[in-house]
Amino acid sequence: MKFIKKTPWAFVLLIGIVSLFSDMTHEGARAITGQFLGILGASATVVGFIAGFGELMGYTIRLASGIIADKTKQYWTITFVGYAINLLAVPALALAGNWQIAAVLMILERTGRAIRNPARDVMLSHASSSIGHGKAFGVHEALDQIGAVTGPIIVGAVFFFSGNYAKSFGILLIPALIALTILVVARLNYPRTEHLEDKNNMPKLVFPKKFYWIYLAAVSLIAAGFADYPLIAFHFNKTGQVTTQWIPVMYAIAMGVDALAALLLGRLFDKHGIKVLIGSTLLSLLFAPLVFMGNFYTAIAGMVCWGVGMAAQESVVRAVLSSILPADKKATGFGVFNAVFGLFWFLGSFLMGWLYDMSIIWLIAFSVVMQLASVPLFVKLSSKNLN
Repeated sequence: MKFIKKTPWAFVLLIGIVSLFSDMTHEGARAITGQFLGILGASATVVGFIAGFGELMGYTIRLASGIIADKTKQYWTITFVGYAINLLAVPALALAGNWQIAAVLMILERTGRAIRNPARDVMLSHASSSIGHGKAFGVHEALDQIGAVTGPIIVGAVFFFSGNYAKSFGILLIPALIALTILVVARLNYPRTEHLEDKNNMPKLVFPKKFYWIYLAAVSLIAAGFADYPLIAFHFNKTGQVTTQWIPVMYAIAMGVDALAALLLGRLFDKHGIKVLIGSTLLSLLFAPLVFMGNFYTAIAGMVCWGVGMAAQESVVRAVLSSILPADKKATGFGVFNAVFGLFWFLGSFLMGWLYDMSIIWLIAFSVVMQLASVPLFVKLSSKNLN
């Protein structure tokens, strides 16, 4: 199966296709887990806690995974283990008979994602050094989000015709197995991704350490104020603002925006640096009032803003880290960053779930204020040229 021309772009595209089918699997499930938990008897507070705790596990474990990856250099082994756990937990939701079992599987899916990501991102950074970090991570995120669009559409179609959650989750075994197969092809063709690295364009410690920590603080504020989709889906289902059949489609719309925005933001980052995050944040913070206070049409606009925010988190945020982290500490740097990010995501999601049960107005205020608080930090950092 060693038939692919070994170029950095070919590797980025191959891993992007893995991510396409991977996201088709877990994002397809994510589009219906909020209302699924609600039907199984979970409250908004419980949904917020589960979503937030899943993200906490999904990010804090990256700390250990990143450190282990840097010490062992077993990037492929760690990536394989993570993808297997991440992908196979999803179709298993078809067997969940109560919200507690569903919660365990949802958290397990996030855990697998945590294990794989630092090692995978290091391998992507090897290839992106000669392409442009923004372009490479932007293209990867775009392919990723093609899967995130098609997954919810597939799940929505299955649910529309069957009205059965078990069948909707079970169909996702197919893209899960495809993703794992393509990952094997990638491993056979690129056993040592460090050979793709451009030695003349390696990240250097040209920024003070406080740059990293200020950047982490800014992105963590966004994480705290960024509602996870299960809570949004719970709101849609509870209020009837969006009908059940349209809830997966709303997520697909957001993921489509994510894909397009990632391409644009990645290119803008290569030209203009971190200041791109100022504009993306000001746009994405509008999602909360549009989603939680409006009607069907404002919900669509809100999901567009939410998709822009996701694109920035998955493309530009990673591109910045690839630009500033030294090669021998790259996985650790990703791991520490994601652990703190995940902690704030968990605390914010749990608090927003609790606020939802108390007052939607307070939820919206919290979301907007937390994200807006990151902007002055990005302004401060943008005075330093990353490129």
